[in-house]
Amino acid sequence: MTSDHRNATSSDAGRIDAAMIDEPLIRSLLDEQFPQWSALPLRFVERGGNDHRIYRLGDDLSVRLPSAAGYVPQVAKEQAWLPRLAGSVPLPIPVVRGVGRPTERFPAPWSVYGWLPGVPASRTVVENPVRFAADLAAFLVALRSADTTGAPGPGPHSAFRGAPLEHFDSETRDLLVRVHGRERDLAVGIWRDALDGVFTGAPVWFHGDVSVNNLLVEDGALTAVIDFGCAGVGDPACDTVLVWTYLSGEAREVFRREYDVDDATWARGRGWALWKALIMITNKPPGQAELARHVLDQLFAERGVG
Repeated sequence: MTSDHRNATSSDAGRIDAAMIDEPLIRSLLDEQFPQWSALPLRFVERGGNDHRIYRLGDDLSVRLPSAAGYVPQVAKEQAWLPRLAGSVPLPIPVVRGVGRPTERFPAPWSVYGWLPGVPASRTVVENPVRFAADLAAFLVALRSADTTGAPGPGPHSAFRGAPLEHFDSETRDLLVRVHGRERDLAVGIWRDALDGVFTGAPVWFHGDVSVNNLLVEDGALTAVIDFGCAGVGDPACDTVLVWTYLSGEAREVFRREYDVDDATWARGRGWALWKALIMITNKPPGQAELARHVLDQLFAERGVG
């Protein structure tokens, strides 16, 4: 690697912007570093996430680039740890096919992955939600059991997923003004219980972003889990939030049973869900405020209101 590449990795990463990521850029990166794939067709993946931009490369590959400097640490983490985690979990996760170097045009590492078939659960019908919940719980339990030797603890790379909730205490207390009256009282109680439910166990692997956008479905069933950018080793309570964002009825109960954690973990999970909902309740993008309202309704209903 030249000195230009070394400088790009460190001091120049701050000039990364999502707007610079387009097909000509990716073509140039492939031409230089992976010429065996440079002639394959490229298609931008809509709804590919906020932290990275994704292009499908041919039928079997994808190119994934961080969309801002803050997401750069996720790249090396995934490249290092996804191959080690793959043998510990019962569903496919992304496979690193190429480790891209920084260049003058794109001063950050990037990746080529194998393409995983399926559609995000947010965009299709899950035919058997109970089985879906059980399969997801089994995946997360297996992930919790993966070897943590040398693995990264919570930090900026994971958006502090897996960290003690005290990290978000000041922010959450400021956000509580977004709900009023009895709802604010309930929200204060949920947050207090979350802080009181201190994590005392050994740090374990967590995914960090268990969202319906990161759960792939094929033929109505869960077939893969993607986007480990917020993963790390710490408190797994952050991986419970799908209980309030998506699951309901018997599926919710199955997930609760199969995920198999103590009451304090569920209290912290409610704290994670509350924090995120309070952030999103005033968001303008379509569906975000509505989802936040749904989550708050679910949390308040658990406390006998609504």
